[in-house]
Amino acid sequence: MSHVALHNLTIKRFHEGLVNKEFTALEAAENYYARIREKDAKINAYLSTREEAALREAEAVDLAIANDEEVPMLAGVPLAVKDNILIKGEVTTAASKILEHYTASYDATVIAKLKEQKAVFLGKTNLDEFAMGSSTENSAFKVTKNPHDPARVPGGSSGGSAAAVASDMTVAALGSDTGGSIRQPAAFCGVVGLKPTYGAVSRSGLIAMASSLDQIGTIAKTVEDATLLFDAIRGKDPLDATSTEPENMEAYREAFLRPDFSKIKKLCVGLPKEYLEVEGLDPAVGREIERAIDKIKGLGISVQEVSLPHTRYAVPCYYIIVPAEVSSNLARLDGIRYSRIPELDAEKLSLKELYFAQRGKGFGPEPKRRIILGSFVLSSGYYDAYYDKAQRVRALIKHDFEEAFEKVDVLLTPLTPTLPFKIGEKVNDPLAMYLEDIFTLTLNLAGLPGLSLPVDKNFASLPVGFQLIGKPFHEPDILGLGRLYEETV
Repeated sequence: MSHVALHNLTIKRFHEGLVNKEFTALEAAENYYARIREKDAKINAYLSTREEAALREAEAVDLAIANDEEVPMLAGVPLAVKDNILIKGEVTTAASKILEHYTASYDATVIAKLKEQKAVFLGKTNLDEFAMGSSTENSAFKVTKNPHDPARVPGGSSGGSAAAVASDMTVAALGSDTGGSIRQPAAFCGVVGLKPTYGAVSRSGLIAMASSLDQIGTIAKTVEDATLLFDAIRGKDPLDATSTEPENMEAYREAFLRPDFSKIKKLCVGLPKEYLEVEGLDPAVGREIERAIDKIKGLGISVQEVSLPHTRYAVPCYYIIVPAEVSSNLARLDGIRYSRIPELDAEKLSLKELYFAQRGKGFGPEPKRRIILGSFVLSSGYYDAYYDKAQRVRALIKHDFEEAFEKVDVLLTPLTPTLPFKIGEKVNDPLAMYLEDIFTLTLNLAGLPGLSLPVDKNFASLPVGFQLIGKPFHEPDILGLGRLYEETV
């Protein structure tokens, strides 16, 4: 097995090395599996690997190259996939006991698109159960560790994907983001995370948590990698009625793949005062955000303060809407249609007993908490008092962004109020955990694209990330500015 240098191996560098025959796709995949065997016992990024299938996928790419076929940019690129995204024939658990034995019967649309690109799937990564959490401690199977300090969390819910990228156990990864679940772990692990505009990427084959907020996105080492992976998975899909795309797709695609930096430098960046003056913002995080702002100013980009006055209602609004959708979406997991917990003897149980036993044993504390809360806010007499009111507040939050975007092109905000916290520190305090999402969940409520970037790649101890927010389908603005910023770091 030839040695392939995995550190800082990007999609573009991988592609160049592959077509120039510096290494084969098979050698690269074998090197990544060697790395996973060496590192993952300490980090717990992966829930399952698929070595045999992945090596076959890699060999097929090598055969195409040997036959002088032109291969796509992602051909042979080893990727990790969050375990709430279906790969046909693979166990997909969403990190829950209730789906421990569920085998996917079809590919998610994003997986089908990546298979067309001849990407190699190394395995499925750990997450908070059903993507409910901000630390990857809520998994039914294992706790993922932060590669920069194993005593700390990697963030969540896509913590496994972010940790795998940060520890060179994959080139890039897919995650999902319902309230910050790509951006927050990317920040905690010192990598790049892109949450696209709602509808830009098909949700078909993503195990639903809150359907009006869920979005598949990308986690990578660089903004360019996050962009290339996004390009491969984006687009309208007949299997997802909420998926859509901008009218001038070619111009949109050209703008984010080949940014015009002279135009990017003319963007105006808004600083929402409510995000920078929030209670509970760790001073160390605040200082790093100031550094990011100074670097943006140093690029010659104009900056001005804006206001998003309804920000303070975002967390309570979010934690009414999400549980309501959770209670509806998870109702299907009743032990009838999908996998059943093996120790339950269905023949000896009535339908009601089976239902109660399956859901009682199968769901962990956080899904149960949200199902109960969601059922309550949707129940007769409370719907108007809670759910309807939360949807009205959601409209006000969206309107705040629309007003801000009349004055500026992009918003810059903190991403997390704290540095990566210790494992176990907040697991018994749901409110403290929910407040981790204070800067991220507003984007999901408004359907906007967001990019998580490390303030500095060469951090002394723990990484700090900041967030760029764009108008709907203005990924080119945040990705272009992100690439420009990266060059200064």
